[in-house]
Amino acid sequence: MTTVLLVDDQALLRSGFRLVIESEPDLRVVGEAADGRVALDQVAALAPEVVLMDIRMPGMDGIEATRRIVAAHPGSRVLVLTTFDVDDLAFAALRAGASGFLLKTARPDELVDAIRTVAAGTSVVAPRVLRRMLDLFAPHLPTGGRAPAPDGQDPRLAALTPRELDVLRLVAEGASNVEIAAELVVSEATVKTHVGNVFAKLGARDRVQAVIIAYECGLAGSAARG
Repeated sequence: MTTVLLVDDQALLRSGFRLVIESEPDLRVVGEAADGRVALDQVAALAPEVVLMDIRMPGMDGIEATRRIVAAHPGSRVLVLTTFDVDDLAFAALRAGASGFLLKTARPDELVDAIRTVAAGTSVVAPRVLRRMLDLFAPHLPTGGRAPAPDGQDPRLAALTPRELDVLRLVAEGASNVEIAAELVVSEATVKTHVGNVFAKLGARDRVQAVIIAYECGLAGSAARG
């Protein structure tokens, strides 16, 4: 049974989401919150596997709430709700640690599929959509104050082998494991191993986080392409 916390300042939307989610035998809503601060308390008390998070809320918004939940409760994964598929706030939420985003206009079957996907540890955002978001918004966001390394390489990449760097670069370009295997002329199983190693070394929970780190490190995006 996958447990879900609903976070939205509109009670009517929360009720609608609850009806859809609880119509599925493997999903259960364990709580609701109307703002980010209450959501933090609910996550601490209920430990939901998935937090369905609105971005625009009074008080603490969904971006800050996501950042705090991911830092303090790694067992709870955040799926953010957005109005547009290429949205600066949606990207900021992904950068804060959300595992994906879903349009508010999504069909009920898309909602429950997204919750299951996030609960299983996979991100919910098409890699090429993420790359488009990064190209648009990453240059305008802070990098966390990291100074460039003397050799020009971000220290977060130092532990990666040359082949793992190739894999990360291709992941950041939106390539699937099958496409990476064809590009590098290796088996898909080998690619999965490399991807897992990259995630572990970067401290990334999923593809979304790995792609964002690649952009922050200058391995992808306009800087990498010259």
